[in-house]
Amino acid sequence: MTFRIDLNSDLGESFGTYVVGQDEQVLELVSSANVACGYHAGDPHIMNKTVELAKEHHVGIGAHPGFPDLVGFGRRNMNITPEDAYSLVLYQIGALHGFCRAHEVPLQHVKPHGALYNMASKDPELANAIAQAVKDFDSELILFGLANSELIRAAQDAALPYASEVFADRTYQPDGSLTPRVEKHAMIRDEQAAIEQVIQMVKEGTVTAVDGSIIAIEADTVCVHGDEPSALAFIKALRKRFDEENIEMERVGNR
Repeated sequence: MTFRIDLNSDLGESFGTYVVGQDEQVLELVSSANVACGYHAGDPHIMNKTVELAKEHHVGIGAHPGFPDLVGFGRRNMNITPEDAYSLVLYQIGALHGFCRAHEVPLQHVKPHGALYNMASKDPELANAIAQAVKDFDSELILFGLANSELIRAAQDAALPYASEVFADRTYQPDGSLTPRVEKHAMIRDEQAAIEQVIQMVKEGTVTAVDGSIIAIEADTVCVHGDEPSALAFIKALRKRFDEENIEMERVGNR
């Protein structure tokens, strides 16, 4: 049996002279890219260059809107209303879409970033506001959301196409949420353990939570974080394992 999965990475997160990640090399190995839109990371020049590179490598392009928090890299919670969430998401989608238009490449998806993503995964009002912003911009855009989360339910309610996302290097809580980064063991640092988690999620449709419980999970797309120093080596090892496990990489926009 052949399994198919989209492999996405958060990219375009450099800012000015500060370089984050190995975007050009990572773009040779993934099928979808979530491009920072200038709020939590990135800037107009970086956005333009990342879209150009993604087009060159035939990678699906997604807007990666986050909180206006460059210092905290968008990973700090903010007290935000659904109305504010709607506006900041719509604004950032529009910004990235301008570069897509200039390079004559379609915008494929939207994936909220960091704290915005995690908050919306549990807050239905925030999730609905994000889904509405995506739908009002383009009802054919795919909304990426944490598997089994409020973001996925909001996409379903809005009749938006969606992709249930799982994470290679993050641990899971018994309720299916990601372990907060401030907690111990939130990240999986062992390469082999992270690969085994991905294989389990893709082939078995389950993930093992931190307490040992087995959670049912739907995996349409797997996230590998592009800002990690080991990202490039990890993606290469994961792709090699995909070949061994009869798992084909397929961009969600091609389904």
